[in-house]
Amino acid sequence: MSSDDERVEALLDYLKATRGFDFSAYKPSSLVRRIQKRLQAVSSSSYEQYRSYLEAHPEEFQLLFNTILINVTSFFRDPEAWEFLATQVVPRVLTGGRPDSTIRVWSTGCASGEEAYTLAMILAEQLGVEPFRRRVKIYASDVDEDALIQARHATYTAQQVEDVPPELRSRYFERVDDRYLFNKDVRRSIIFGRHDLVQDAPISRVNLLVCRNTLMYFTRETQARVLNRFHFAMRDGGVLFMGRAELLLTHGELFTPIELKWRVFTKATSSSLRDVSRLPEREEDSASMPHDDRLEVLALETDPVARVVVRADGTLGFANSRARTLFHLTPPDVGKPLQDLEMSFRPVELRSLIQDATAQHRTVSRKDVPWPSDSGDARYLDLDVVPLVDASRKTLGVQITFMDVSRYRRLQEELARSKHDLETAYEELQSTNEELETTNEELQSTNEELETMNEELQSTNEELETTNTELRMRSDELNTANAFLGSILTGLEVGVVVVDPKLQVLAWNHRAEDMWGLRSDEVRGRHFMNLDIGLPVEKLLQPVRAVLAGETGRAELTLDCLNRRGKSIRCQIRCTPLIGGKGDVLGAILLMEEEAISSS
Repeated sequence: MSSDDERVEALLDYLKATRGFDFSAYKPSSLVRRIQKRLQAVSSSSYEQYRSYLEAHPEEFQLLFNTILINVTSFFRDPEAWEFLATQVVPRVLTGGRPDSTIRVWSTGCASGEEAYTLAMILAEQLGVEPFRRRVKIYASDVDEDALIQARHATYTAQQVEDVPPELRSRYFERVDDRYLFNKDVRRSIIFGRHDLVQDAPISRVNLLVCRNTLMYFTRETQARVLNRFHFAMRDGGVLFMGRAELLLTHGELFTPIELKWRVFTKATSSSLRDVSRLPEREEDSASMPHDDRLEVLALETDPVARVVVRADGTLGFANSRARTLFHLTPPDVGKPLQDLEMSFRPVELRSLIQDATAQHRTVSRKDVPWPSDSGDARYLDLDVVPLVDASRKTLGVQITFMDVSRYRRLQEELARSKHDLETAYEELQSTNEELETTNEELQSTNEELETMNEELQSTNEELETTNTELRMRSDELNTANAFLGSILTGLEVGVVVVDPKLQVLAWNHRAEDMWGLRSDEVRGRHFMNLDIGLPVEKLLQPVRAVLAGETGRAELTLDCLNRRGKSIRCQIRCTPLIGGKGDVLGAILLMEEEAISSS
């Protein structure tokens, strides 16, 4: 590896460590060209100097990622290809199952959402809006969070919607000021989410998968891995729609062309990929299967317990749906030697357990095997390896079951905590009971004295009643004050947000609801920096922390934002500390006021 290659590799490692973006699957030549473009833009003469520039200018990360990811998209990009999809492919997808069956569409590399909304318009035109909302789910994914935020807002400029046919523009877009807002009813069927094609598990049971000009940026090995995941994601008969710059000449075993000119393919199926874990996906496909066989297959496939069968020769013979999801298995994995699969040693070394089970002709178990989930939460599995023996006592293989006992583990831990708390409470109760018995004896011994002090106690009782009356009056005054404070917050013409030292929202007035579109009950108790609103909350982190730390008594700044209607505004924000009775800082108060933007 040359010194330049090492410097590029060091920069990519830095990006992965600091921002979580892994570009190792991208073509090196393309990466270098795009990184060099940013080096020239900021006048950096070396990769080391550019890394220092990134550390000093965090906003450069987004510019770099936009340059590398090339978020180039538009509505009905390559109109003739979309016309072929609408007239020749979509009708085929819609008639491929029952009239009421769910249609699942996956738009990968969706960028700012134009492609996903194009698919929605085409399908809504074919089905009608109501059947579309009832039957269709469009999953739109990308690795760029900023692009996904734009897509979720569903608002576009007049220039961006120029390529939308006028009749579709009038039906599916609403003019709001100088922008176009996509139809809210159709928008509800589109789910935007972050997804890495290289690292994350694919969305399953997809009827139509759209991946246009995305794979071209990956290395050949990465392309093959992603295409295998696409094959696993799609239903039999599913359609893959790709871009003009992409071709699948070397992957004919996975996809066959419908129309090569427009890069439209269908999923290839072969007997080598079929096993009992591959359920018929449509009623007409399962009609030829005997009833009892279908019952048996369905029972195995839908079993909530992950089940895997390993043949006597050490190859993978079967994996049900739960097992395939848990261990990211694909159809080509069936028939492979178990030792070639990651599941053979993770979460536990299976080969030694299989050897023990077959040698001793008994079930071998492991309890509470840790297995981290994709979200990072703790998860535990109970594992049983059962030898499969026929009537002649010949071992044909083993069945391995993975029972998720995370819930029971959590319940046991909660039970242990509850038991400890109960024992502590019981000890406190015993101590209190002894104190009460002692007090009772003292009360009995002083009974005569109390009788002689009856008049004095009556006087004291009157004083207590007076005190109670005063307390009730003060409680009423406090309630009135709280109502008064609520009325003030409601009547203020500026947005008011109050956060505690952990930046969790304590108060959120009606003006804030009107500006950002979130109700008070939706945000109270949530972390302010995690709110997905048009306000760039990350720019408030440092000023708010400075106020909470007492470094400053007031912070003011003006930010460019998008209000709940998607309109660009300038918002003046003032941050002051929330001071307690003892002078300590209990939180921060944010006052948000929309500035008038000069027409000039």
